Amino acid sequence: MSKTQTRRLVESAVMIAIGTVLSMFQFRGPWALGGGITFCSMLPLVLVSWRYGCWWGLFTAFTYSLVQIVQGIPDIQYATNVQTAILIILFDYVIAYSVIGLAAMFKNRLKNQPKALLLGIVVTFLVRLACHYISGVAVWEVLWPNELGWAPPIWSISYNASYMVPEILITGIVAVLSYRPLKKYYQGEDLK
Repeated sequence: MSKTQTRRLVESAVMIAIGTVLSMFQFRGPWALGGGITFCSMLPLVLVSWRYGCWWGLFTAFTYSLVQIVQGIPDIQYATNVQTAILIILFDYVIAYSVIGLAAMFKNRLKNQPKALLLGIVVTFLVRLACHYISGVAVWEVLWPNELGWAPPIWSISYNASYMVPEILITGIVAVLSYRPLKKYYQGEDLK
């Protein structure tokens, strides 16, 4: 294994660890059934994607999703059958977190790099929101119908957007504000 590969592997492991620790400090608010606002727990995955590209970002984010599954075992235990457990694992964890690894998808397509960074965060986090929405309609509404009597699609988007929109805003603002002072790191210029 080359020095560059070792560095990439170690940095990714550290970023997974930082993201995991940050995910443990959540403002849970009214989200009794899951979800919560963290302080940039996904930003370390965004950084890996920007430094090493989307393929490595996907691998790192997928690995992060496996750590989140371990932490989310109590949620998975609510599944009433294997099919429901698989849906929870895929849409609340594996796909929802792995997609963050694509955050650098606009890096080489836009001249304005902070804009590309923000756009990558918004797009990938919206895909994560879509995953939680699907899970909310297909799994959680069946297990626990909402007490307000709202239609499942309306309830799921309202519930999941109530924590994902602030997550998008917080992570996007911090990423854009940190881009200039950390430009060499974001761009991987220290690797050359």
